Amino acid sequence: MLRILDAHRKPAASGTTKSVVVFLHGYGADGADLLGLSDPLSEHMPDTVFIAPDAPEKCVNNPMGYQWFPIPWLDGSSEEDSLRGVEMADADINNFLDNVLKEEGITPSQLVVFGFSQGTMLSLRVLPKRAEPVAGLVAFSGRMLEPDDFADHVVSKPPVLLVHGDQDDMVPPAHFTESGQILEANGFETYGYIMKGTGHGIDMEGLSVAMQFMLDKLGIKPMQKGEDDGQ
Repeated sequence: MLRILDAHRKPAASGTTKSVVVFLHGYGADGADLLGLSDPLSEHMPDTVFIAPDAPEKCVNNPMGYQWFPIPWLDGSSEEDSLRGVEMADADINNFLDNVLKEEGITPSQLVVFGFSQGTMLSLRVLPKRAEPVAGLVAFSGRMLEPDDFADHVVSKPPVLLVHGDQDDMVPPAHFTESGQILEANGFETYGYIMKGTGHGIDMEGLSVAMQFMLDKLGIKPMQKGEDDGQ
């Protein structure tokens, strides 16, 4: 049964919606955690709506946050429970994206999905199976959930930006390389950026690279100095 996801939303600064960014948070966090990134981004993306759903399950290890699926080595769940959670979250996110497209009045070419950690893992699983490619996937600090089976389920190929900290001890950087190789082998337009000296997180340089990727894939002209203050 599909679960309805509660979501945090920041409207387009201009009041006109031309594109949407959907944030998918990591294990133990919530939508508001990533929605904070919309503050610096919206200055350069004034016609973009930012939406960040909460995952449907309370996090076992952090009851104040949420999880998309259980993680056996962190919470003692079984592999069967984890796989069941992945399948359910896959369906939930697909349904959520369908609703975003309808409610915001946009096409997939006007949508970017921005994932972090567990949100990235699901994004890499969900988006290639959708009928139409979204404008782009920003994939921070994640990995392929089922790398050996990835090629069997590819339907569409959105451009992907992989970003990873070289000091990440939660999801080791080797997964960055593995994901990139698999995406490229399957014909995806793939970009990569390593955040130097960064662990399991998002630094300002990584966010800047992500913003440039989103501007490019959404066809947004970078704002020139003085444009936002009427000069």
